[in-house]
Amino acid sequence: MAKRLIPSFNRVLIEKIIPPSKTNSGILLPEKTPKLNSGKVVAVGPGARDRDGKLIPVNIKEGDTVLLPEYGGTEVKLGEKEYHLYRDDDILGTLHE
Repeated sequence: MAKRLIPSFNRVLIEKIIPPSKTNSGILLPEKTPKLNSGKVVAVGPGARDRDGKLIPVNIKEGDTVLLPEYGGTEVKLGEKEYHLYRDDDILGTLHE
């Protein structure tokens, strides 16, 4: 069983952030609460190559919190954890506090 996955080309490995189902005071939140589809970048590939063979690096780095599309990505399980692989182009943006 693999312990670490290093994405190829311009792929990004993301662990989705699951929002809490209840508040700090113990109030249960309904399932239909609007959720932000976001995740934390776990690993980044080296980048893609252009027609001339030059490396185009990935814009995102490990540790970034990113906004993800509602659908897409490839589901990957490593051990007990579940991750998703996205292309650099599919990620909508980075989130900052």
